Amino acid sequence: MTERRGLFISFEGTEGSGKTTQMLLLVDRLRGLGYTVVENQEPGATRIGNQIRRILLDPAHEEMAPMTELLLMFASRAQAAAEIIQPALRRGAIVVSDRFTDSSLAYQGAARHLGFETVLEAHRLALDSLFPDLTICLTLDIEFALARAHRRNQRACSDISETRLDRQSLEFHRRVEEGYRRISTLEPERVRLIDGHGQPGDVSKRIWEQICPLLPPVPLRQ
Repeated sequence: MTERRGLFISFEGTEGSGKTTQMLLLVDRLRGLGYTVVENQEPGATRIGNQIRRILLDPAHEEMAPMTELLLMFASRAQAAAEIIQPALRRGAIVVSDRFTDSSLAYQGAARHLGFETVLEAHRLALDSLFPDLTICLTLDIEFALARAHRRNQRACSDISETRLDRQSLEFHRRVEEGYRRISTLEPERVRLIDGHGQPGDVSKRIWEQICPLLPPVPLRQ
């Protein structure tokens, strides 16, 4: 892959962990400082990825096989990498992504029992060596987090339901959580577990302490 000059940060966590809220807080802070920030959402972000997202998250698709789920995730991810992530990194921007391959390691590799090696092989085929420079993984009590996700889904004003993964069993979500903990053990320099309990501002401070040392100098304002 083309050598990159920017910084790639991803946010991970179980359903309802608060990762999207924290990602948006970080994006606002970085832009306020003068950084060029490009956002990515998984699955989705691109026109093709958005169509894949509808298939993946529709609760009507309960029959979806684990391998189908994995390959659809990587199809969306590869498109986002080609359209959004790699061009932004080549321009020197900071890319902040709501999920990336660590989600597939936790959800399909651990919770769906496909195994980490299968997921990593799919990653190599689709993305080569593209991984985030830093991954922030928020940890939160599973039952509390799922209750929060349920309330979020009830408030969502959309004709399209995206609750297929939220509706999985409690044991499934516990396997996801364990998957994330295993990733952080295997890659402690890249993956940082952050306590997601408390007020959003308090959690944001914990995240900033991890990100600040990696930031390039603030660009000069024109």
